[in-house]
Amino acid sequence: MADDSQRPIVIKRIKKVSGGAHGGAWKIAYADFVTAMMAFFLLMWLLGSSTKAQMQGIADHFNTPLKVALFGGDGAGDASSLIKGGGEDLTKRAGQVKKGDIEPTDAKSRAEAEKRETSRLQDLKERLDQAIARNPHMTQFKNQLKVDMSRDGLQIQIIDDQNRPMFDSGGAVMKPYTRVILREIGRTLNDVPNRISLSGHTDAVPYSGGERGYSNWELSADRANASRRELVAGGLEDGKVLRVVGLGSAVPFDAENPNAPVNRRISIIVMNRKAEEAITKEGERIEAATASEVADQLNLKP
Repeated sequence: MADDSQRPIVIKRIKKVSGGAHGGAWKIAYADFVTAMMAFFLLMWLLGSSTKAQMQGIADHFNTPLKVALFGGDGAGDASSLIKGGGEDLTKRAGQVKKGDIEPTDAKSRAEAEKRETSRLQDLKERLDQAIARNPHMTQFKNQLKVDMSRDGLQIQIIDDQNRPMFDSGGAVMKPYTRVILREIGRTLNDVPNRISLSGHTDAVPYSGGERGYSNWELSADRANASRRELVAGGLEDGKVLRVVGLGSAVPFDAENPNAPVNRRISIIVMNRKAEEAITKEGERIEAATASEVADQLNLKP
């Protein structure tokens, strides 16, 4: 019998796999998935609760990262208006807050909004007075410029003078110095977000053809529109003009002397919120009435 010491020794090493197919790798994958879903829903919530102005601000940040550093402001989506988060319509770019956050909800809020607006228009009046005082081209026409507060907002009137008319007699061709005045005013009106109403006025001296042909009504409307073009040429932003009308001699400056030169004038009103809403609602009412009338004529339901 062979010696046991000569027999080979075989060592078997068993490799143990902890858990086998039931290891913990799936837990890591699941945790990554849950984290990704949480981040996704958080992003959806932020997008849903952000205004269009805020999202535009985020986009502007990535397009122009140094915008705030270069131009100032609390955020890239800051509005250019004087009121924080302001702007006439928050569906547009102007404004950083939700529409419901800035619209007055009670009498006290409305009164505060009107007070701020009046203060803003008063500041504009002071700037216009300063512009008239320091501009040598406008100083000589100081007596023909009337700037005062009215029920509808800030009223700027450019009044004709016997020896210094604004337009050629009986026409809408503007004098050179009238262009200078209107262009200077046009630049200043951009300092506030309020929209403007523009009206032309004449004296009561009728045309030889009377009211049937070209009359003071057409003349006042043509002069008002010519003034609008000069305001825009001076830098007035597009969309600032809400209404352009010709009133003929119906609203005289000097009611006791309807033929006086002062009745020939251009009136610019920087409207407050009430006046703007009244004009807008009236326009909507007329448009609805016109549509209804056309539908009746066509035998259609409006």
